[in-house]
Amino acid sequence: MEKEGEKMKNNLAVDLEPEKMSYNDLLKMEDENRYELIDGIPYLMAGPRVAHQDILGELYYQLKTYLKGKTCRVFTAPLDVKLSGNPDDTKEFNVVQPDIMVVCDPNKIKEKNIQGAPNLVIEIVSPSNPAHDKLVKLNLYQKFGVKEYWIVSLEEQIISVFLLNENNIYTIPKAYYLDDEIKVNVLDNCYINLKEFCEENNIEVKRYEEKGV
Repeated sequence: MEKEGEKMKNNLAVDLEPEKMSYNDLLKMEDENRYELIDGIPYLMAGPRVAHQDILGELYYQLKTYLKGKTCRVFTAPLDVKLSGNPDDTKEFNVVQPDIMVVCDPNKIKEKNIQGAPNLVIEIVSPSNPAHDKLVKLNLYQKFGVKEYWIVSLEEQIISVFLLNENNIYTIPKAYYLDDEIKVNVLDNCYINLKEFCEENNIEVKRYEEKGV
């Protein structure tokens, strides 16, 4: 027979466990702010800066140009991605709005959102919370099988490219300078080159040796 003290302890543990918010709950919120849902916890999204929007637009343009006439499609935020792909909104607890994503399975593209993991996700780091993209979302995208994940850091002038291996774990990222030519691994013969973008926006990319590192 369970002792009274143990019973109270067990009940307390249950009572203190936070209740997860579902996508259905999120949709019902009367709030003009944008949120992402990670393991049932809502995260407020910060408003983007001008530099963020500039590079987002350039990356989107290059991908859109390459994908013209092809099956894969490229999208930008704000567009919800239900990472588990569960059509039941009450059972979806991970919903994000990637800065840029490429989806190659047309069955995942629905009228109001994307259901399932994109093939490619690009996130532009927010200076106010870099750990969110570099750690929280990195683990999330790995968990749900996003094959290729780019982290664009304007402050560091570095783009980190993560690829899933055969064990569905991200390998050590390959780091590129902002003005390098970068291969998109999930797309055949697709390369992104931001050199002209950097020149037009007076971004002087400094190599590590130039920074004294």
